[in-house]
Amino acid sequence: MLVRLLYASRPAAPLTAAVVDAILVQSRAHNARLGITGILCYGRDTFLQVLEGGRDEVCELYNTIVRDDRHAHVRILSFEEISERRFGNWTMGHVDVLTVNPSLLLKYAELPLLNPFNCSGKASLALLDELLATAAVIGRSG
Repeated sequence: MLVRLLYASRPAAPLTAAVVDAILVQSRAHNARLGITGILCYGRDTFLQVLEGGRDEVCELYNTIVRDDRHAHVRILSFEEISERRFGNWTMGHVDVLTVNPSLLLKYAELPLLNPFNCSGKASLALLDELLATAAVIGRSG
């Protein structure tokens, strides 16, 4: 059974390119082996991530993320059973929202900032869909 989990968190320490790169390298190595796909969207002080795959694998990965000392204030925004993957082309695609047109962020939030803590999981998923449609996602699987 496939599931999709959407969560948000705050970086426990200042977010640097090295931290993001380490997360992406680790994700891509483990996710491919587990059959997990998804996207990591990040800004100065926020992570927004969608994970898709088998229920047990996604739940175990989420539990690992909650215990990861690089993340703080981890919150589930959405969890659902799905019939097909939306983000199946990425073992872990990524988007730096600092490179995204602020008007796109403003479409889904009160301010042109990534803040999934202040909007619905549905709005956050719609933002990720639009980032996917506008080719803002980097890091094709392969």
